[in-house]
Amino acid sequence: MSDETDTGRYLRLTVELLVEVLDVDALQAAALAEIRDPQAELSDEERQEQIELVKTDETGAAALQWLIEPDHVLGLVEHVTEVEPREAVLGVEPSEGVLEDDDHDHDHDEPGHIH
Repeated sequence: MSDETDTGRYLRLTVELLVEVLDVDALQAAALAEIRDPQAELSDEERQEQIELVKTDETGAAALQWLIEPDHVLGLVEHVTEVEPREAVLGVEPSEGVLEDDDHDHDHDEPGHIH
């Protein structure tokens, strides 16, 4: 069993960002360049699999996911000296073009809430 002081030490930060893909071909080309870079530590099989994934995804989601560095996500809090980033998970998926407020209850008067 976990005691309450341990669970109170961690905060989950949820951020939603909607982007419009202006040029899916250019987005895919940029991602393919990253995948083909010898410093992308991929086996030949993994490299080919990722190339196919990016080429066949007409939305550009797979390409964008390749272009976002995990450090970019962790950088959201790097200036806050009172916290230590522990983990980041990033998902990119197609959208209808609007941010959805599914099951999230938001207090719009909370500090840091952007209107």
